[in-house]
Amino acid sequence: MFGRKKVKEEPRKVSLRGRLLMWVFNLFMAALAAAAVYVLVVFLQMPSLDAILHETRAPAITFLDKNGDEIRSANRIMGTPVSVETLPPYVWQAIVAIEDKRFFQHGPVDIQGIARAVVSNLIHGRIAAGGSTITQQTAKNVFLSRHKTVARKIQELILAYWLENRFTKNQILDLYMNRVSLVGGMRGIDAAARMLFQTPARQMTIAQSAQIAAMLKAPTTYSPRTNPDKNIKRARVILQEMVRQGYITLNQARVAAKKLAPAMETPDTNLYRYWTDFVLDEVRSNIGNMESDLYVYTTLDRDLQERVATTITRRVGPYQGAVVALSRDGAIRAMSGGADYQASQFNRALARRQPGSSFKPVVYLVGLENGMTPDTYVNDSPFSIGDYTPKNYNERYYGDISLATAFAKSVNSVPLKLTQQYGLDTVLKMAGRLGVGTQLRREYSTVLGASEMTLLDLTTIYAVIWNDGQSVRPYSITRIEGASGDVLYDRNPSDPIQVISLQTVGHMTELLRDVVRPGGTGHRAAAANVLGGKTGTSNGNRDAWFVGATPRMVVGVWMGNDDFTPMDAKMTGGTVPAEIFREIVK
Repeated sequence: MFGRKKVKEEPRKVSLRGRLLMWVFNLFMAALAAAAVYVLVVFLQMPSLDAILHETRAPAITFLDKNGDEIRSANRIMGTPVSVETLPPYVWQAIVAIEDKRFFQHGPVDIQGIARAVVSNLIHGRIAAGGSTITQQTAKNVFLSRHKTVARKIQELILAYWLENRFTKNQILDLYMNRVSLVGGMRGIDAAARMLFQTPARQMTIAQSAQIAAMLKAPTTYSPRTNPDKNIKRARVILQEMVRQGYITLNQARVAAKKLAPAMETPDTNLYRYWTDFVLDEVRSNIGNMESDLYVYTTLDRDLQERVATTITRRVGPYQGAVVALSRDGAIRAMSGGADYQASQFNRALARRQPGSSFKPVVYLVGLENGMTPDTYVNDSPFSIGDYTPKNYNERYYGDISLATAFAKSVNSVPLKLTQQYGLDTVLKMAGRLGVGTQLRREYSTVLGASEMTLLDLTTIYAVIWNDGQSVRPYSITRIEGASGDVLYDRNPSDPIQVISLQTVGHMTELLRDVVRPGGTGHRAAAANVLGGKTGTSNGNRDAWFVGATPRMVVGVWMGNDDFTPMDAKMTGGTVPAEIFREIVK
């Protein structure tokens, strides 16, 4: 009847080992959860991938000289885009050979490469090798900062997987080659090739490709400019790897090894900065707002520009100087606006200053046009118009002299007497025909160069004379193209107008020729190819000018102080400015 009593079971005791395992498991799960949260936070802090891939920047402007060779660029932060398809194969093969030889075989991360790097580092007792793939390096170069943190490394891995899923291997390699920064803060191997070897990436040799690839490990340490020995040593290793991996033959490697050399010095683009600043303003006036990269074909003669810039820097001493050189049709072949662009970006070739006696040809043209000749006699004596009584520079008067002598000695009374005879308005109209009339003041002091004008304007007056009296409009740009080669501006000049008769021009050039002969104020400018010229010095020796010509061009030179203080009393247009002209054209 009576059943057994149920025995109450006591809870099974968990062993110490079990509790320890449970604690470890819970700790692992908590760490895993924390890691997941950390990765999520890091992921949420990542930059916008599409925004960076399609980043906007200021349009880059590349300036080219009259031969189509690049002078310099503005706003350029990247080289010309390159790709595996457009480059010689050995260019990208050099990169793959040294940076990630299994790039086309592994995924975003190279486990085999990481294991090999760990073993190498353990053997050497230091970080001697890395395991980053080109995909990881691309993620770092394109999207991330270079700060070595855990968060950045996690982002790098996430981005590497994103890149491998979105792009092909070739596209990733293109992205890497176009975004890696190697020299001068610019991105891309094309920029590096242009700055180090003065050649685009598509024209690099095998040797140059190896030297660019050598920089990828540490751009400054392995620069062919600052550390050429280290660069060449590593480039040789790269050539060996390219042979080992079947990219080039042993003979190609040997030939390339002999061509490894230090990088060229970067040309001093400051020699062109006054010019390119001037051209940039012309670009804006021709096409307005710039929304894409531009290629601007200019009239600059590179050799002449370098000669002009270096001569100005060497000869002006404590003063400032400027030079403009025009071809007879108005093409600006050189322009230097000061002695040192780095010290001052103000372009003095465009500054308005008093031309002094260099304005006098305008007055003499009026006389010649009204029947006078170089042999016509005039009288040089003290002369006043109203209360205006200027003296000759040396306060000496020559009496009855020929028009040619009056011009060569730059006397002041004769142009004033001509103005009285033919009228001030006639002189101003002549200046207008030559292209500068609207800026001149209607007063007699203008006749002796008291109305300010720029060196470019003054040189243009003389260009008209030596252009057989035909109108001249200075120009600096022949064509502007967009990045895809579309023509945005193409110079289409109108036919020149005959503003001075050939007979008058013939007499005027005879007067200008006498200035550079012995006894003339510009005799220091004389050289075998010099056709003539004219000196000018403003009141108080504040401005000194010389404008002269050769069969190829007209060159204007100015010297003075920016604050309008006088120069040395011996400084006139016939001294250093005339000598600068001679050095430039000789």
